Amino acid sequence: MTVDPGRRVFRAVNAVVLGLVVIVTLYPFVNILARSLSDENAIRSGEVNLVPRGFTLRTYEFVISDVTFWTNYRNTVVYTVVATVIAMVMTTCYAYVLSKKHLKGRKVLIGVAVFTMFFSGGLIPNYVLVTSLGLKDSIWAIVLPNAVNVFNLLIMKTFFENLPVELEEAAAIDGMSTYGILLRIVLPLSKAVIATMTLFYAVAFWNSWFAAFLYMSQNDLFPVTVYLRNLIAGATTATSVGADAGDMTVAANIKAVTIVLTVIPILAIYPFVQRYFVRGVMLGAVKG
Repeated sequence: MTVDPGRRVFRAVNAVVLGLVVIVTLYPFVNILARSLSDENAIRSGEVNLVPRGFTLRTYEFVISDVTFWTNYRNTVVYTVVATVIAMVMTTCYAYVLSKKHLKGRKVLIGVAVFTMFFSGGLIPNYVLVTSLGLKDSIWAIVLPNAVNVFNLLIMKTFFENLPVELEEAAAIDGMSTYGILLRIVLPLSKAVIATMTLFYAVAFWNSWFAAFLYMSQNDLFPVTVYLRNLIAGATTATSVGADAGDMTVAANIKAVTIVLTVIPILAIYPFVQRYFVRGVMLGAVKG
């Protein structure tokens, strides 16, 4: 079987373009990793590119030896897991309801959700609301205000709309309740979009720091992102006022170390959900 010359050219161009995309995508990660393992002098002189120069683990030891780091890291895991579970439950239920075209007031409910994508109360009213509800210095200050992401909601709604209606009708005829249909029919068929939305929420909550920085006042309640933010701020201050060589080393590559420590868990989880990722986004974003 002969291959059309045009197809060969397309494959070659496609391979080159995708190869360039891979290089552009991986370069920042490799560079950050190399910087995190290099000493301050090599970083300042611009010698670090893809290979560490003056290999050192001093900054990693500086961060990891702190007990507060592990406390805040545990907080991040707890916050991310709890927030993701609550967000997925609320988003799934809301999206399933909105996917039913016979629902009275459906357009109003969709409009209420979409309205929040363009307009919000603002920082000060949100802070006053969270404080007045007694949520400050608790996990709920992080979880509840961000429990439903409208973008994720609309993707799940469209996905549910694409599922065969006949399956739900057959289950209803057999006497299954609405909750039974959702739990035993719809959700098992929605693994792709559920995995995708779970990844979206988990990454967002894992990387979130401003809500905790705003609503938390105790160090032992901070997530690791706030800990690392404070560490960077402290290192920057130490550099500006003058410090010894050891402290300068920490100040020079601490940003790279914090990025590596923050990204590793997400990189470890992503391969397990990657096969659902493209399928979930495409099925939920395209109305067929």
